[in-house]
Amino acid sequence: MDTDILKILQDLNFTEYEAKAYLALLEKSPLSGYAVSLHSGVPRSKIYEVLGGMVSRGDVIVSQESTPLYIPLPPSELIAHRKHKAEQIFHIAQEALEQYTQSSKNRDGIWNISGHEAIIDRIKEGIKKAKHRVLLEVWQEDAEELRGALQKASQDGIKILIVSYGELDFDFAEVYQHDMSRQITSEYGGRWVVFSADDQEVVAGITSLGNESRAAWTMHPGLVMPITEVIIHDMYIMEILHVFRKELEERFGPNLSDLRDKFVIGPLGKKYYRP
Repeated sequence: MDTDILKILQDLNFTEYEAKAYLALLEKSPLSGYAVSLHSGVPRSKIYEVLGGMVSRGDVIVSQESTPLYIPLPPSELIAHRKHKAEQIFHIAQEALEQYTQSSKNRDGIWNISGHEAIIDRIKEGIKKAKHRVLLEVWQEDAEELRGALQKASQDGIKILIVSYGELDFDFAEVYQHDMSRQITSEYGGRWVVFSADDQEVVAGITSLGNESRAAWTMHPGLVMPITEVIIHDMYIMEILHVFRKELEERFGPNLSDLRDKFVIGPLGKKYYRP
């Protein structure tokens, strides 16, 4: 028999005896177990055990006669069956390994991300893995870099909610434009991003310092919860302002500036978050 074909069948999870029996049946069938042994070189003492295993797997079909006769599954069906089985195994393995990874992952870890590009890439990965909802607080410049990932997630049924510093034309998302973008940028000396996926994972940090940009990425529940709530809280404020702007601005100044002034630190009222 062709040793190359035997090796190919063994790569398809046949034993050496099974490969020889299958090839013998391809060359001539139907055959009795005894005839398969003669044509394949598989010992008679092993042939029925070998054929029985192949029948149970569906690689060989046996007749229900007084002397059972065997025929092989056609090669095209054999390959299709192997592909389907492999896909099932890969799917089950992927789900099991992902669940194991989730359960075994160090959820207490807080990981530092350095550099603007790395921060954006980490958020893109989080968007890609989201299953239900993405919350994002972001400046217009950085949002544009995330547009493609966010739009794809929206098309997949993920709810996208964004607090935007600057005008943002994302018709696939619920966008809450923050009214004090320029003032906040001036106070902090730059831009930040806050991201939450499924209330399970967050990324938060400064994005406007190029290679010196820094962010933290974590699944720690003690940080995921308050960081996620920060975004939701800002959405509350935007909703309330939309309905009661006149009354609130009469009490707290344009865009609630009096409230911001009340809680500034230092004589200049500026905040500097630097690495």
